[in-house]
Amino acid sequence: MATQLFIGIMSGTSLDGVDAALCAFSGTGCKVLATHFLPYSAELKTELLTLHFPSENELENTAITANKLAHLYAQAVNELLKTNGLEAAQIKAIGCHGQTVRHRPELGFTLQIGNNALLAELTHITVVADFRSRDIAAGGHGAPLVPAFHQAIFGSATLGSKTKNRAILNIGGISNITFLPANGTVIGFGPVIGFDSGPGNMLLDSWAKLKLGKDYDANGDWAASGVVHESFLAHMLAEPYFALPPPKSTGRDLFNDVWLQRHILYPHCRPQDIARTLLELTAQTIHQALSQHCPALDEVYVCGGGAHNALLMQRLSEMLGNITLAQTNALGVDVDWVEAAAFAWLAKQTLENKPSNLPEVTGAEGLRVLGAIYPA
Repeated sequence: MATQLFIGIMSGTSLDGVDAALCAFSGTGCKVLATHFLPYSAELKTELLTLHFPSENELENTAITANKLAHLYAQAVNELLKTNGLEAAQIKAIGCHGQTVRHRPELGFTLQIGNNALLAELTHITVVADFRSRDIAAGGHGAPLVPAFHQAIFGSATLGSKTKNRAILNIGGISNITFLPANGTVIGFGPVIGFDSGPGNMLLDSWAKLKLGKDYDANGDWAASGVVHESFLAHMLAEPYFALPPPKSTGRDLFNDVWLQRHILYPHCRPQDIARTLLELTAQTIHQALSQHCPALDEVYVCGGGAHNALLMQRLSEMLGNITLAQTNALGVDVDWVEAAAFAWLAKQTLENKPSNLPEVTGAEGLRVLGAIYPA
């Protein structure tokens, strides 16, 4: 089968910037050939954070910010092509996630912004976007969508082993888990489970920004200087979301600065103690979710920004005990580029008129072809 080139664009809940991954697909294989990252400016990040909540003139502000995102996405794509000596005509399509500013499946909608028509004009490449809406229309959460990619690329049978029960753990702004049973490796078949376990880096990053003026706590070093405040931790763990069974999804609509301030009832805590407790919250809710919903688990492969947090990885390793903990690099895709590669794959599925949701993951009524196509 001839190799096809796609570009996946991901800008997630961490609001750090744009990930663009050039991916080659041949048969069922996916290879990330090259990558490019463009950071968000402080101004754009502030605009996006504002759009997560009702505000004056928000419809116009949303449209203007969507245009800014389209220009940034196009810059990322065009720089990626130039660096690798490629022309737009060689790319089959761009799969663009867009930037989530509202995710309210309980109200029947989700909103990822980015002017996709403009992106197609600026790059001269077909764009596939708006992947979540169709799943929500079919009664699902519209999230998480990446488990279908995990199943296709990281399913144990696709990598030569049919005996391992494997979980893929993505720790971005939100943590999400895909459980890949050894005998469930074909889309639409087998008890694959995927869901958001709760906050990943989001609350940690917000606290580091507030107290350190930094975008994140590099390597977890600041949190490592603190201690866990058990009462504060228990107060946060009482959040009803954690007790909900899959399918479920979440984001900044729940876990945001307002949620954090509502739970910080202990002003005598040192800032580093709160940081350490927030890290513990992430670790414990991940471990709790794996224990409850991933039976007979053999191995966990981590991706996302949280994979670089040494203290978080140490805590997860301690909690998992004899269960193997490794990074997705060992499965062939770098930890920082799994989600961008996933949206390249989702675009490919759309153009081939193939479903790419997993009803057992999202709660949709059935398999659906996702995404809207904006021809070059």
